[in-house]
Amino acid sequence: MTNDTTTTIDGQGLPALEARLHEDLSLLCWPGKDWVPARAGVSDVVIIGGGMCGMVAWMALKTGGVHNIRVLDRSPVGREGPWMTYARMETLRSPKELTGPAYGHGALTFRAWFLAQFGAAEWDKLDKIPRPMWMDYLQWYRQALGIPVENGVSVDRVEPEGDLLRLHLSGAEEASVLTRKLVFATGRDGTGRPNIPGFVEGLDRKYWAHSADDIDFAALKNKRVAVVGVGASAVDNAAEALEHGAAEVRHLIRREKMPTINKMMGIGSFGFTAGYANLPDEWRWRFMQYSFSTQTPPPHGSTKRVSRHPNAYFHFGKAVESTVERGGSVEVGFTDGTSYEADFVILGTGFSIDPMSRSEFGTAAADILLWQDVYTPPADEPSRDLGQFPYLNDDFTFREKVAGQAPWLSNVYCFNYGASASLGKVSGDIPGISEGASWLARALAAKLYVEDVEQHWQAMLNYESPELDGSEWVPSELEAEPKKGRVA
Repeated sequence: MTNDTTTTIDGQGLPALEARLHEDLSLLCWPGKDWVPARAGVSDVVIIGGGMCGMVAWMALKTGGVHNIRVLDRSPVGREGPWMTYARMETLRSPKELTGPAYGHGALTFRAWFLAQFGAAEWDKLDKIPRPMWMDYLQWYRQALGIPVENGVSVDRVEPEGDLLRLHLSGAEEASVLTRKLVFATGRDGTGRPNIPGFVEGLDRKYWAHSADDIDFAALKNKRVAVVGVGASAVDNAAEALEHGAAEVRHLIRREKMPTINKMMGIGSFGFTAGYANLPDEWRWRFMQYSFSTQTPPPHGSTKRVSRHPNAYFHFGKAVESTVERGGSVEVGFTDGTSYEADFVILGTGFSIDPMSRSEFGTAAADILLWQDVYTPPADEPSRDLGQFPYLNDDFTFREKVAGQAPWLSNVYCFNYGASASLGKVSGDIPGISEGASWLARALAAKLYVEDVEQHWQAMLNYESPELDGSEWVPSELEAEPKKGRVA
């Protein structure tokens, strides 16, 4: 049974949905009134990243009346984010009903987009969202809102220039631009890089790849493939290799057992989203460290996609220690003293958070305050990876390690995976992305207003548009009566 809202868009097509969306936005006086004093040749905000996070950040800022924004993405149109590059799952993990980047607008949800094209009957049949379809939806989101993403433009370096930031670019008409605020909406590796274990050091690159690399899976036909790890990216890459005709694929797993429970999913709520950042450090660390140590399991469908192949194997308790080329193949050595011979190794080892690896900051990356600089966890809650996360202000901005060393970092916003240790899952994952964008926009707008307070004050003094023109009343005299004396 469908509700009235569903009925109005069921199978009506995208033009009808877009008409409804724009009517809704008009009724809400969108976009918000432009209130930020202009500075010649200066953007108020530059957003790095035109994927889901960057677009919903733009939507939130425009809603709040911040209009002087540029959105830059180094990828070609349709290749923003991971969805058509290194994300190789068949479907998204998130439930199809989640509103994601819709920012409170029903007509902007994936569900509305799907219903408008395929109808309620097909929606009821849909289990999880196919990955390429999610990218199609995001492209429609961009087109429907008219988000001016500048593709093929990369921010190579950021440096302070007075109270502004100068961004050095490649792929743009200008070599550099000035902005007041900079938002890193750069996704999973936005404050780090792919995690490359030391055991592949020295191994010829033709024998291995990280799961985030552009892998030629067709070349793996009839090859023995070793996949290190068993997280979501590991199993998705294993499945791709199997489906391209690999002779065998063996998961080499350090853990003794398969992780089966997504602990963070069990506590997901608006309360957690709103309250996490207000917790003391020991509680924030405890939640994230426990999530890291128990590990998020790969999705059920992705795992079955691998295990349905008879030439797929899961080997537990096999921590890789070394890789050595031997006669055109790779000998993978384990800490238990055994080994396995493979033709190719795929590292499903995820991403590491490491601001020092981000070339955009230059040497100033060393000035970014990290969790390990602030908090010493109990002995039973260790996590080197978590210690590398930036220790952010509550408005998503970076902090400096030494006061006065790099104050400009307070104008740079970490709206990506790197924010999760400090602020929770509000800047990368589908469930909380709209709440995170609202939070970001409110904080950023507040800072812009405070910085321009003298201009806003002067604008108040200068405002001379009368509400009344003198025709609304007639003055009259009050006939006064003599004062009456007091009675004793």
